[in-house]
Amino acid sequence: MEQEEAERRKRGFVFPSALTVLAAVTIVVWALTFVIPSGAYRRNPEGNPVQGSYHHEAAPGDFVHRLGDLFLAPVNGLYGVRDAATGQVAPDAAGTLYGSAGVFLFVLAIGTFITVVFATGALDRGIERLAHRLRARGALLIAGVMTVFSLLGTVEGFAEETLGFYGLLVPLMLALGYDRMVATGTIILGAGVGVMASTVNPFATGVASSAASISLGDGIVLRSAMWLVLTAVAIGYVVRYAHRVREEPARSLVGFLPGDRELAAQAAEPPELTGLQKAVLATVALVFSFMIFSVIPWASALTGRADATPYGWELDWSFAQLAALFIVAALLVGIIARLGEQRLSATVVQGAADFISPALVIVLARGVTVIMNNAKVTDTVLHSIEGTVSGTSAAVFGVLVYVVNLPLAFLIPSTSGHATLAMPILAPLSDFARVSRAVTVTAWQAASGWMNLWVPTTAVVVGGVSLAKVGYDRYLRFVWPLLAILAVLICGFVAVGAIAT
Repeated sequence: MEQEEAERRKRGFVFPSALTVLAAVTIVVWALTFVIPSGAYRRNPEGNPVQGSYHHEAAPGDFVHRLGDLFLAPVNGLYGVRDAATGQVAPDAAGTLYGSAGVFLFVLAIGTFITVVFATGALDRGIERLAHRLRARGALLIAGVMTVFSLLGTVEGFAEETLGFYGLLVPLMLALGYDRMVATGTIILGAGVGVMASTVNPFATGVASSAASISLGDGIVLRSAMWLVLTAVAIGYVVRYAHRVREEPARSLVGFLPGDRELAAQAAEPPELTGLQKAVLATVALVFSFMIFSVIPWASALTGRADATPYGWELDWSFAQLAALFIVAALLVGIIARLGEQRLSATVVQGAADFISPALVIVLARGVTVIMNNAKVTDTVLHSIEGTVSGTSAAVFGVLVYVVNLPLAFLIPSTSGHATLAMPILAPLSDFARVSRAVTVTAWQAASGWMNLWVPTTAVVVGGVSLAKVGYDRYLRFVWPLLAILAVLICGFVAVGAIAT
């Protein structure tokens, strides 16, 4: 015990988990509802607030009733029902589902699928084979690995999983005459830029779209363009640095450690992909391709009209259908890989367990919005910002959404929790500013992803530089010019997207 206490003192302050942060936010927001005046907007038939219609309206219930809202906040965050007549949310009310039960199950389902895929070893082996095949062509190796990582990041939030690839890529990069920073940049920036420009990433785009009451596929054209450009820029940045280090090793930001040349010799060829592993990779590609097809509003995307009549073959799937898709896909992958009934069952359970934390974060964050809704202060917050938003252009509003969410992304390290908290405010604001909610989602997720490329509160960055034996200060020196370039490009994309809506 004394040793553990000494270790804690040695480490100093540790940033609290997302669950702890949201528990504190819940209590603070509940207390503030007694100070913030209550009020409401009139709603249009779609349930959205009508600009200029805000009026004061007393919050129902006494202190004991409000204390009950605090007590039931997590429950309401999961399956609270909004009463059609009063607008109050309660687990036993009659009306429409306000809680995040659908997103909660979807996160567990895709978490299960990802866990089963990794249990087969096919994805790891496939990336290892790609890296080894390109080992003689350094620039192509960097581009290939970063593209794969970015693609996985944009479709399924591939981030923490990258920590397992340092043992492979560090020796490979050293063998090619590069330094450890090249391996670090390839891994962190590859996956990070993909997450930052998420197209259908369920943990960012999915949660934010659900909270904004839009389809997962809305805005996918803008986000796809962002993904292509930002990924290319990140690849070019890392390749340029790698070329400079190989030509002039003295210009390396981290230098070379004793034994690096010996370590480079350990970059052995990984085993060939088995037939079962190839089948698993093909199945994974088909599942994600089908997911993208099922959520895109094809008529709107192809015609450019938001009110276009959907084609007959459009699926218009939402979280319920996608959750079912990934549950079935997880079982299918397990059967194809011949995991066996016992191992497949255990892996499914483990996958759900591994992703219960982000799922609970969504529930707690939704519980905060329930407290604000029942105390009738959400519309008051909207009204306090309405005047500012109404006087801005669409382009300025889009950029402001990006800038405002930068500090929020640091304070709320959970992407899904940040989305669930911010979108109930940002989505109606975008209506007031005459900006598509999809653009607001894009600006929000870009801010969250940009911060996660460098903040010391994310395991992807801190764990990555530790595994690569690269100082965090050296990494910041390496990445800050790229961060500036990405920020300018993001603001440009968001501004153009806002104007075009």
